Amino acid sequence: MFNESKISQRLQKLERHLEQENPILSDVVQNFRELDRISRRIGFFHREESHATRTPWWPLISILGIYSAGKSSFINYFLQYNLQSVGIQAVDDKFSVICYTRDETERVLPGLALDADPRFPLYKISQAIEEVAKGRGEHIDAYLQLKTCPSEILRGKILIDSPGFDADDQRTSTLRITDHIMDLSDLVLVFFDARHPEIGSMRDTLQHLVKATVDRRDSNKFLYVLNQIDVTANEDNLEEVFAAWQRALVQYGLTAASTYAIYNKDAAIPFENEEIKARFESKRKADINAIYNRIEQVGVERAYRIVGMLEQTGQMLKQDVVSRLERFKERFRRKVLLLEGTILTALLVAFFGLTIWAGYWEGLSLSLPFIDLLVLNEYVFYGTIIVLLAAAGYAHIRIRRWAAKKVAKKLLAEVQDTDLHPNFKRAFRKNSRWWRSLLWPTPAGWGKRIAARLERVLDDSNAYIQKLNDEYTNPSGRDEAAREFDLQVPGEIQAASLSSTNNLNLSDDKSDSITFKN
Repeated sequence: MFNESKISQRLQKLERHLEQENPILSDVVQNFRELDRISRRIGFFHREESHATRTPWWPLISILGIYSAGKSSFINYFLQYNLQSVGIQAVDDKFSVICYTRDETERVLPGLALDADPRFPLYKISQAIEEVAKGRGEHIDAYLQLKTCPSEILRGKILIDSPGFDADDQRTSTLRITDHIMDLSDLVLVFFDARHPEIGSMRDTLQHLVKATVDRRDSNKFLYVLNQIDVTANEDNLEEVFAAWQRALVQYGLTAASTYAIYNKDAAIPFENEEIKARFESKRKADINAIYNRIEQVGVERAYRIVGMLEQTGQMLKQDVVSRLERFKERFRRKVLLLEGTILTALLVAFFGLTIWAGYWEGLSLSLPFIDLLVLNEYVFYGTIIVLLAAAGYAHIRIRRWAAKKVAKKLLAEVQDTDLHPNFKRAFRKNSRWWRSLLWPTPAGWGKRIAARLERVLDDSNAYIQKLNDEYTNPSGRDEAAREFDLQVPGEIQAASLSSTNNLNLSDDKSDSITFKN
């Protein structure tokens, strides 16, 4: 129980933090606990695992792109702190996960700090690296590092700075980590370099980062940034460069993207014309403010993401895990019965064949020479029965193991998320134990009561979305007192009150608006 208590203590700390920041998410932790109990009951989790540790709970912003796109300069400017090294060539070949620290100076910690801590993104990423690059998973420090920064702007957020896409010797592993980061992030900034719009690295970035995001359900979290546009000032062709870059995005299917053009004021080239400078500065200010506004909203997007993860996890257990376990149980049962029936039939055929060949049959009567010995000596009789039962039991167990291994192998091949393979193997083993009846079709640990508990979690996830909507939106434009009235007064009284109000304000055709809380 020590390991389970350790996870429980971690979740309790998380709940206490969220009670201050967002009480709705604190309640969500309880639902994740319920999913943990269900997962352990059906054998999908062991006591050290929790669904709550499989998603980052802090707002996560990722900054991706080619090596010269000015990602590090943007991070330093945003944090108002000189944290990342800056250079024309690649100056950092690792993913840097950047988080706040109360210390006065920054620190750089090894990748193991991320791979072994479920509170951070990229937890157990070494396993994913090992799958695409055999033997590289143990060299996690070559891919990741954790940086701490005392900038107050970073408090409550996590940034991820990616290396450039030109590290060919580690390219496969880098792309695997990049895909994982894109899945986890609440906001993804994809940077391009206005100085080199046609180089091969940009085409590679377009191919992987742009084309891969077109059909994503969360494609709106990707912002595409053409950085260092000040280099176009002397030619005064900002619009042409920006339009050409947008056309390149469209070629990869990105027709409705959020695109921006910015540059670093502190490192900008001198502007020869004040009118051009004002125009460029106006564009930079508008776009960077839009980017900062999205960053400020990332906490709201994080809340919806986590509630979405709760529903997604519940649906995964219901539609994928339990469904796959039911298929395992049915195929396992059929394979065991078929094989045992085949073996029993073969033994009977061999027995009758040998006894007929040996002449032990007289008409329909069987006369075996050792039958009298078995009948007359009860020790020999019961001993023979015990030996036969033991042999049958041993054979049955061996057949079950063989059948379970064959069926599990086929079903695991259908599971695309290889990180879940150990969990499915554990659940399959629980359902194929020798004491589990072949006649019972329901997976071990599953039943109507557990199914009802899972449905309640799914219902709660929908209720949390409504609570978040109530928290962040106000379509009617009514004040807090009126909203409290909606919650407390019976529906028919509300209807009468609203009807009366409408009759008194027929001439007022002001449209409803959505307001967001800061």
